[in-house]
Amino acid sequence: MNILRIDGSARFEGSVTRQLADAVIGRLRAEYPDAHVTQRELSDGLPLVDEDWVNANFADPAERSVEQRAVLALSERLVEELKAAEVIVIAAPIYNFGVPAAVKAWVDLICRARETFRYSEDGPVGLLEDRPVYLVTASGGTPIGSEIDFATGYLRHIFGFIGISDVRVVEAGQLMADAEQAIGRAHDQINAAIAMVA
Repeated sequence: MNILRIDGSARFEGSVTRQLADAVIGRLRAEYPDAHVTQRELSDGLPLVDEDWVNANFADPAERSVEQRAVLALSERLVEELKAAEVIVIAAPIYNFGVPAAVKAWVDLICRARETFRYSEDGPVGLLEDRPVYLVTASGGTPIGSEIDFATGYLRHIFGFIGISDVRVVEAGQLMADAEQAIGRAHDQINAAIAMVA
């Protein structure tokens, strides 16, 4: 099994999403001892989409210049990581009611027409095969799934947009209210989610 782990927290020490992602990976390794994990660290930031990137992306692939191919090189790697993954674990805390900027930058680099989605007469169609996604999230005060949580619904939509509908949320919301209870709830969700494929 090929597992892609994506970490979006700006913190390493004390990051709840990193700890919960560790737990998800640990449970998956217990079920699939030969699993290979590719880790994509976003905390250092990713380049933002700019005019050069847009022009390169929409150029005919056969006619892209050396410079345009270089501009798209990171995006190509990120897309290939997604395509190769049989399971995705994305750890994305809620910052100011939404996803961290680095996670949004990752989304912009992997949502590629003709690569991860295409347009049809009926609208966009995802091009990736469905597979389990463990969406690990945490918040200080935002109730997960509430009308002020603009992160989990957004990421569910993005994965659906590129063809992946099997999104399993592991959440430790409102840590500032009761961290122990929130983290305990998240571990129960991990056990239930892993049991679905064991």
